[in-house]
Amino acid sequence: MTHTADSPADRLVLDAVGVALAALPTGPAPPGHATGARVAVAFSGGIDSSVLLDAAARVAGPSRCIALHVHHGLSPHADQWLAHCESFARERGIAFAAERVEVMRDAGVSVEAAARDARYRALGALCAQHGATTLWLAQHADDQAETVLLQLLRGAGLAGLAAMAPEYLPAGAAVTRARPLLHLLRAQLEQYAAGRRLAWVEDESNADTRYARNALRHDVLPALAVHFPGFRDALARTAVHAASAQSLLDDLARRDMQAAADDAGRRLARGTLLALDDERALNLLRFWMRSLGLPAASTARLTDALRQLREVGEDHSLRVDHAGQALRSYRGQIYWEAGDSAEPADETALVARAVSELAWQDESIWRLPQWRGTFVFAEASVDDPGAVPAALLRAAPLTARSRSGGERMRSSAQGPGRTLKNLFQERGVPAWKRDVPLLYAGDALLFVPLLGVNRAAWSGQDAADAADSEARYVRIDWREDLLIA
Repeated sequence: MTHTADSPADRLVLDAVGVALAALPTGPAPPGHATGARVAVAFSGGIDSSVLLDAAARVAGPSRCIALHVHHGLSPHADQWLAHCESFARERGIAFAAERVEVMRDAGVSVEAAARDARYRALGALCAQHGATTLWLAQHADDQAETVLLQLLRGAGLAGLAAMAPEYLPAGAAVTRARPLLHLLRAQLEQYAAGRRLAWVEDESNADTRYARNALRHDVLPALAVHFPGFRDALARTAVHAASAQSLLDDLARRDMQAAADDAGRRLARGTLLALDDERALNLLRFWMRSLGLPAASTARLTDALRQLREVGEDHSLRVDHAGQALRSYRGQIYWEAGDSAEPADETALVARAVSELAWQDESIWRLPQWRGTFVFAEASVDDPGAVPAALLRAAPLTARSRSGGERMRSSAQGPGRTLKNLFQERGVPAWKRDVPLLYAGDALLFVPLLGVNRAAWSGQDAADAADSEARYVRIDWREDLLIA
């Protein structure tokens, strides 16, 4: 698409967007457009994203673009911003989609970080809904300088100093994040907006210097500009150098991962990790956590985790908590799982929870919040080893009960009855994962998560009669609420 440039700022913005457009992967064209993948723009309604969306429509054509807005609900003006963004897009013939999110904060997580995480999750979901594989973000050179300075002041490592990449595919994500305006100054975007007479919203929190980024923007950067007028370029070069060095460290960590990780990359071999020197082991731990989508941990926390791994015995119930997850070591394997301060460290500390009861009528799920999980019931064949007659589930109320110790089950029709503790040990289930809800049908233990169906519960004549009169079979599964799949 051709366009007429009215000013130097106009040309700079349009050229930057044109370069980003040419780099888009080949993909299906949106309805009404002959060629080219869809251009998704994260659109807050502020000046930066307004410039990016306006320029994207001019370069790519409105029918190829979609504006994606996230409503956080943190400002009393959020509804007005949503209405403004939709109107801005519609006036230009640009498709618009929005998502409302609730910002949930864990202990020690700032509202900015929680809102950012919620925003990116929502934007990723919107991209998937609308067939976009690349998301354009409107950060610019001033944002990059602020980020590098913030990371320096926080004592960040190379990954932090690398700041924002021009293009980046987060671990486990399907949508690439691109920043077409990253080398342009905020002043150049302001000139473009003024020349185009754009209207935008102002987030009142941007003036609050209690936030570190705003303090830098309003109080520190203007002083730097007086004495070091080229500081933005210098900090941008620092980010590039840090990214290059981090890339080399990542290459080393990938090689170490190949030697230490299982096929899915979820577990590390403890012996292989501990054979590395401390710096190399810490580098692997950081890379592994990023690959799992976990937020970065401080050097102090990772160093302490590595110290514990080196000092504690193989059978010690290691636990290091971080970001709602717990680092565990068991039978030579290291892995992360959903953390919970109420989890018992061993079977002598089983937690008694309230009994839940269900009169089963073909429900597919039975949610048990006290155990942070769900029983799942699905149609199955008689040959499925995890299946029971549907009539058996209806014959008596189902109850979910805590373990009290000493329970026994038979895992095969002809096998002997054995204690749950022995079966857990045989199958390599860590002690801290054995506090599971036991599913009873009437007074008979029917199903144990991680172990399966108790064949003693339905080998009697009553169960056989029920099976004869009911052709349907149902498979029972237990699913924990996990942050990492």
